[in-house]
Amino acid sequence: MTQKAKLIAPRLPRGFEDRTPGEIAAVDAMVQTIRQVYERYGFDPVETPLFEYTETLGKFLPDTDRPNAGVFSLQDDDEQWLSLRYDLTAPLARHFAENFETLPKPYRSYRQGYVFRNEKPGPGRFRQFMQFDADTVGAAGPEADAEMCMMMADVMDALGLQNQYVVRVNNRKVLDGVLATAGVGTEEQKLIVLRAIDKLDKFGIDGVKLLLGAGRKDESGDFTKGAGLSAEQIEPILGYLESGTPAAGVEKGSNAHVIATINTLAGLIGGSATGLEGVQELAAIFGLVSAAGFGGRVVLDPSVVRGLEYYTGPVFEIELTFKVQNEKGQDVVFGSVGGGGRYDGLVSRFRREPVPATGFSVGVSRLANALKLTGNLKSSEPVGPVVVLVMDKDQTAGYAAMVSELRAAGIRAEMFLGNTKNFGKQVAYADKRNSPAVIIEGSLEREQGILQVKDLVAGKQAAAAITDNAEWKAARPGQFEIKREDLVSAIQQLLSEQ
Repeated sequence: MTQKAKLIAPRLPRGFEDRTPGEIAAVDAMVQTIRQVYERYGFDPVETPLFEYTETLGKFLPDTDRPNAGVFSLQDDDEQWLSLRYDLTAPLARHFAENFETLPKPYRSYRQGYVFRNEKPGPGRFRQFMQFDADTVGAAGPEADAEMCMMMADVMDALGLQNQYVVRVNNRKVLDGVLATAGVGTEEQKLIVLRAIDKLDKFGIDGVKLLLGAGRKDESGDFTKGAGLSAEQIEPILGYLESGTPAAGVEKGSNAHVIATINTLAGLIGGSATGLEGVQELAAIFGLVSAAGFGGRVVLDPSVVRGLEYYTGPVFEIELTFKVQNEKGQDVVFGSVGGGGRYDGLVSRFRREPVPATGFSVGVSRLANALKLTGNLKSSEPVGPVVVLVMDKDQTAGYAAMVSELRAAGIRAEMFLGNTKNFGKQVAYADKRNSPAVIIEGSLEREQGILQVKDLVAGKQAAAAITDNAEWKAARPGQFEIKREDLVSAIQQLLSEQ
């Protein structure tokens, strides 16, 4: 007796997701809106491959025989290590360096695509997700950073999120100056301090103070070791964080607030040349932002850290300010949907001369979720094709001709290809495809040179008011008769009216 072949269980890999036509259509519409803003600012598209040589990814290359920590890697037939791209910025740096002689400078481009992280998946945390980046490579001045911030704000406005976001801006050089003044010496200690600052929104100023000192114990009793700073060292860091709090009577994000914050920061950096340079860059950015009318949408916030080992100057983050409930049922601000900053060291990995660069990245999936919550993302099924039903199997050539006529006129159409014995199942198929209409030609219609058109949209609306099945059959809601030669014009009119 022959054994049955063992079936493979259909399993979606952990950390990945399938996307339905409705989800794809909704995200495509969102992405198209973002693309229009990018192009309005003068940015052009470029596409890089999913794979790069692993060494191109730089800091993500671990010191092991198999470089797969954080990235998905394989060896090609030349025994070269390749990795799926971790972000869209490292491939851009490689592309710019490789085509340095032919590209315009500054080089302004945008890229959209999937990136991959070989990390443990969790709720809302995927191993494959989409990003949409814009970058200016080869421009060193704060004008390029200010433009990025303003473009981020215009993207949010174009997506219908007016008054529900802020673009928060800081400068890593200012923070470095404050840490130097505080006497934070080792890189390990500096990293702990930066991580503590990054927890300000979560733990508040008192929680950060504990993390800067001996450490913090959470509600469950778990203890997080702190940076071990003295009270004298902690004081300027807390002053730095509190510098963004407006004085009484001063509106947050106003010019007066920005000027006061910059003056406070200047007093906290001591004699640090790096810190002074950062303060001057912030002053220049906000001068441009204010002149362009973006005050209030783009705000100065010293608590923004981002990319602990990545950014070299100004950093910025889009924060959505409306409230949502977290997994504990608590009201929290939705939070970040993207960000970026200046990364002057990345392209220089490939070339001897310094190459300045700045840019930002939008998290497409997270932003789509935010738009869904605010009603600005319509996740409805796209309109399906007009379906020509097969009433007589020996007449398929005639049905195929109808489909061809509709397609030639630019109308989505298909002939039913399943089991044609059941008329009801053919209509049910069209319903499931979200079809606007079906075309019916039986032997009687063929003899008379006519067709029956069933308007599925109108039929659903009319059927909702009919409770009796016999009445529904007699009324044939949404169904009408046309001449065979009027097929294209009749369907064009029907679609324009739906």
